[in-house]
Amino acid sequence: MRTTVRSPGAALGAVALSLALALGCGQAKESGGSGEESLSGGREGTGVTIGLLLPDSHTARWEAFDRPLIEQKIKELCADCRVEYANGQGSVATQQQQVDTMITKRVDVIVLDPVDYKSLRSSVKEADRAGIPVVSYDRLAEGPISGYVSFDGNEVGRLQAEALLRAMGKKADGGRIVMMNGDPTDPNAAWFREGALSVLEDKVRIGKEYDTPQWSPENAHIDMSGAISALGPGSIDGVYSANDALASGIVSALKSGNVTPLPPITGQDAELNGVQRIVKGEQSMTVYKPFKPEAEAAAAMAVALGRGESPDSVAQDRISTSTATNVPAVLLTPVPLTVDTIKDTVVKDGMYTIDQICTAKFRSACERAGLIP
Repeated sequence: MRTTVRSPGAALGAVALSLALALGCGQAKESGGSGEESLSGGREGTGVTIGLLLPDSHTARWEAFDRPLIEQKIKELCADCRVEYANGQGSVATQQQQVDTMITKRVDVIVLDPVDYKSLRSSVKEADRAGIPVVSYDRLAEGPISGYVSFDGNEVGRLQAEALLRAMGKKADGGRIVMMNGDPTDPNAAWFREGALSVLEDKVRIGKEYDTPQWSPENAHIDMSGAISALGPGSIDGVYSANDALASGIVSALKSGNVTPLPPITGQDAELNGVQRIVKGEQSMTVYKPFKPEAEAAAAMAVALGRGESPDSVAQDRISTSTATNVPAVLLTPVPLTVDTIKDTVVKDGMYTIDQICTAKFRSACERAGLIP
């Protein structure tokens, strides 16, 4: 069970802590360690060592955005801090071993995005027993965590559902949809579903609903093909897709099943392929979760906890679960992205350039969308 207390000041708190830490970095730098050494992963010097554990390498965002943004912000806030990085490669056993390694190396704090939030509970407990605080990043881990940074999952689901109903038009009143939820081992997937159902219930009929292990596009393709066979190619008025990776499998299954025109399809994460599908008209929307404020809040919280300071000046929200209560949290606000808002979101924020989106394959679609003349 998850309960949340929200505060509108989280973003301002993050800025305040960043400034405070930045002012303190000059003193920390004098005690040993250079900016070049701060991310080398060694234990030399007297600075804070931060363990960063991300879940897999097949999801583009972790290596392309989250890792470099977190490392960059840590270096900016604390020249004497060092990062020990490891990727779980989608394996619970691998990530459990990585936590054990961090404990053995006596890092000062761990930033953890769990492969499986339940299976990593024992590892979080071990870190706590060793006196190492754990910041749960993006996915809410079980156990005695010291902080949590993510986006409001209920709001993600609500934005997806609202956009789906708008795209369905008249069919939103009693139409039939397929729900393609995320990985059942990811607590965010249940959070997204809960938010979506709060909008969809009593408005549409759910013809088929699936959970998708490992957020796999291949599994989504298989399940969508099954839904087409069961419901009929002309009987699907919309598809709730929990993220862009699943949407890619859904679109391929709909095309293979000769479903034309494609029904409205949702997404999440603003992956480049997802944005290009939106430009082309194959996906209705995605949810843009700016990675930079999320990564920077996690970095600021980790530096504070690693120094033995309170994270309250950055984490002005609170969240409680069945295994932790009143946890300092930063819950950021997601942003819906449609073809009309591409320039004002991912392009404006520097996530993608127009050239990256509008390759030769998508040039004519980009012209129709007004992205290029």
